[in-house]
Amino acid sequence: MERFINILIIDSDPKVRMELKEILSGGGNNILLAKSIPEALPIIKQKEIGIYLINIEESQDGFINIHSIHKNSIFKNNYTIIISKDDLPGTQLVRGMKQGAVDYLTYPFSPNLVRSKIDVFKSLFYKDQRISQLLSNIFPDNILNELGNNNKFSPKRVENGVVLFTDFVDFSSKAKRVKPLQLLKKLEKYFIRFDEVIEKYNLEKIKTIGDAYMALSGVTENKPKSAVRACLAAIEIRDFMRKERDIAIAMKNDFWEIRIGLHMGPLVAGIIGTSKYSFDVWGDTVNIASRAERASKRGHITITSSIQERVTKYFELTSRGEIEIHKRGGSMEMFYLEKIKDAYHLDNEGSQANSLLRSICHLPSMDFNRMRTHILNRMKSLQPENISYHGLPHTLNVEKAAVRYAKLEGVKNEDLLILRTATLFHDSGFIMQYDKNEIFGAKLAKAILPNFGYSDVQIAEIEKIILATQHDVAPETLLEKIMCDADHDYLGRKDYTRIAEKLRVELADFGTKFNEIEWIDFQINFLENIHTYHTETARNIREEGKKSRVRELKSERIKLIDEQEKL
Repeated sequence: MERFINILIIDSDPKVRMELKEILSGGGNNILLAKSIPEALPIIKQKEIGIYLINIEESQDGFINIHSIHKNSIFKNNYTIIISKDDLPGTQLVRGMKQGAVDYLTYPFSPNLVRSKIDVFKSLFYKDQRISQLLSNIFPDNILNELGNNNKFSPKRVENGVVLFTDFVDFSSKAKRVKPLQLLKKLEKYFIRFDEVIEKYNLEKIKTIGDAYMALSGVTENKPKSAVRACLAAIEIRDFMRKERDIAIAMKNDFWEIRIGLHMGPLVAGIIGTSKYSFDVWGDTVNIASRAERASKRGHITITSSIQERVTKYFELTSRGEIEIHKRGGSMEMFYLEKIKDAYHLDNEGSQANSLLRSICHLPSMDFNRMRTHILNRMKSLQPENISYHGLPHTLNVEKAAVRYAKLEGVKNEDLLILRTATLFHDSGFIMQYDKNEIFGAKLAKAILPNFGYSDVQIAEIEKIILATQHDVAPETLLEKIMCDADHDYLGRKDYTRIAEKLRVELADFGTKFNEIEWIDFQINFLENIHTYHTETARNIREEGKKSRVRELKSERIKLIDEQEKL
């Protein structure tokens, strides 16, 4: 698996910068250069830098510069290495370490020593990333931040936390008829889908208890309309399960049904345990939400009056009257959550929020996940069978490469969603025709994207990004450049030959055939004379690989000619 890291070299001496870049190029290293801290600051504030190499000897403020880097860095998981033209005195080295440096390099450089040291800190960087990802899967971000800053998390009281429970109807009886492994796989399938929905609406999954699933809203995140977002998530989960049921009925298979309950009220959130930590919430609100779920009917969502008060403007509800709360005692007015009201939904079923409701909830205006599923399914079913290169695997490959480039270039949030949308549509025009497919892809995006909440401005930008992949168009914006580089990312990868062969087969199917020498010449001409990587990131991590492909092709050409002459 390829892994990449941004390494920033800060030194006023161009010879030092270029020598370090030459030593460290390759191996997933995206080498960035700056002459000074002022020149480096825009890079530090935009991009996630994993390793800094900085010369502290050029001014009396060298150690202050290290502090400035750490203060301004948007990414805290990094390592600073000092560059010195002489062996650092012990006092300077100690002072540098106190300011956050982890090691030093002495000029003139020993290439093997430089690479060895950088490899050590790259390994630590990747390990830190894995640990951070694992922790973020276990604990909410605000808790991790507090643990990182204070080494502890104090219990928090939340006055209006929303608890969402789901439960499968008659699960115990169905479980008896299914083998344990099959049961686990089916539960995993559903819970993975629930996780995606919960994340989409900025809720926090707490745990699963058997076949029950519990999530929170308004407790661990600082987002408005916690009750509305929880209801949107509940509707999407319910409708997903309804579609699963309808498919199973059509196929004459067994199916599972779900019931969902929501309640809002005071909660206490905290971490329990001394050796194995667990984040949880407590309070009567949890019990009432559980009772609301149990009081619901199969395929329905029951909400309490505390939720109803917050969401009645946006959703159609049906009163259930007073419902007795078993074990706890007493009763509470409850409602069925039916669908989104006409003024706030995109689709006829009233299950998808429009851009207005999404903006009210501080969600992205576009529903990217649902759009992605739609266009991938459309390409899978409608693209011609003889599209062997520009098919769905290529689209997914380009999307993955674009996300990688975007991360290294510091592209985030809405810009990243716009870029990913363009990657998904950039080859969709092959559904219509082979030549000038980019134009049809842009038209298809313009026709489909309004159905998923994309604005005219966003669609116009996506069209430009798609059209930038045409052979006679030069990309202008950063997103356009990333799109073009992601489209040809494989040119510098080791799997180039396998992917290029798919293109040869596809071209032959559409009337352009090459013999062996012609095909090699075609590739060499494209790689050497036509193609250009447009972003610094792509040039850093793929240009050398592309040159290697050219050398391999030229060597192969010589062998073929020699063989033909012998014949």
